[in-house]
Amino acid sequence: MTLAPLPGHPHIAYRDGELCVEGVRVRDLAQQHGTPLFVYSQAAMRDALAAYQRGLAGRRHQICYAMKANSTLAVLQFFARQGCGFDIVSGGELERVLAAGGDPAKVIFSGVGKTRAEMRRALQAGIGCFNVESEAELEVLDAVAVELGVQAPVSIRVNPNVDAKTHPYISTGLKGNKFGVAHERTLATYQRAAQLPGLRVVGIDCHIGSQITEVAPYLDAVDRVLDLVQEIEAHGIAIDHVDFGGGLGINYQGDTPPAADALWQQLLARMDARGHGQRKILIEPGRSLVGNAGLCVTEVLYLKPGEQKNFCIVDAAMNDLPRPAMYQAYHAIVPVQGRAGAATQVYDVVGPVCESGDWLGRERALAVQPGEHLAVLSAGAYCMSMSSNYNTRGRAAEVLVDGTRATLIRQRESAADTFRAEILPK
Repeated sequence: MTLAPLPGHPHIAYRDGELCVEGVRVRDLAQQHGTPLFVYSQAAMRDALAAYQRGLAGRRHQICYAMKANSTLAVLQFFARQGCGFDIVSGGELERVLAAGGDPAKVIFSGVGKTRAEMRRALQAGIGCFNVESEAELEVLDAVAVELGVQAPVSIRVNPNVDAKTHPYISTGLKGNKFGVAHERTLATYQRAAQLPGLRVVGIDCHIGSQITEVAPYLDAVDRVLDLVQEIEAHGIAIDHVDFGGGLGINYQGDTPPAADALWQQLLARMDARGHGQRKILIEPGRSLVGNAGLCVTEVLYLKPGEQKNFCIVDAAMNDLPRPAMYQAYHAIVPVQGRAGAATQVYDVVGPVCESGDWLGRERALAVQPGEHLAVLSAGAYCMSMSSNYNTRGRAAEVLVDGTRATLIRQRESAADTFRAEILPK
């Protein structure tokens, strides 16, 4: 048996010309469950998490999976069983955590637009912390907590004005972004929080963006946050934990982000050098835990030659894989069944949705025929969680692979599923 792992995807490999996720042939999964189909490697998720655990070993810490990356219940259950908490941004995500068996005491509630109903539900569930993102939110959360007769544990999310050098849509730490309290307003906001009877200050939070591939922005953010911690505590307000968010990138197209354990060695060294080694650390990784654990399998429907472009039309579309349409993002696309020596042709890989923006990959050299399958790699994050029913397309099925066992974890939606909640007027 010949084995050829894909670069950056150690648990996705060709075995005798057949693409496999761990010990399962992707072609068999496509035939059994149909396409489009998302397939996830449990070993890849475990390895990604282990790198963070190694980097933080011996420190007071809590890893909170940023579930907006992939909120499928079976994925949440896996991370809960590994001892992770969760970073949520909506009341719906809280319900998913609870349904998957997550511990509410390990939940951090982020997001700029929490409603009173969401705050109330989170307080009743007993979540670990609210990452408050504005002074106005602080006042509303206090009122809701007082009404319930409890204190809300809070951390202020600081906007440190650090350039993460990433796509503008996923940058969150600059002055022009909507997130967090301005660096210059942080002390005043903490002083107000300390005065409010319904709040209990427990930490400080910072998140500068997503798909970060350099260490320098993190080090810059660490210094700015620790400066604020010292200033806040000098005014008599204790800070127990420091939350540095997430955002570590993955390899989509030759990207070279630092390994999670190497990154945290550097960040912890900076904290130690500044005398903050005793503080509890919270982090919120998402994409780096699940992104390269998943792929999307799609069937080739038609090959359409043209004067300027050749099109490979597949059954997956922008509703299944929104990142190319939204961010002009790159995903590697590989054949599920390799054909040694076959001549390649350059294609734009496009879906059937009626939008010119419905493309999955541009100018890809592929040797494929209608009826064969392709795999879109690095599809574990921000694909299924952002998918939609546009063009009344049912969302894809999902499969979780553990060794040689493949488990269906989401059924494919039918057309009836997509309009089940709608009501025809009489």
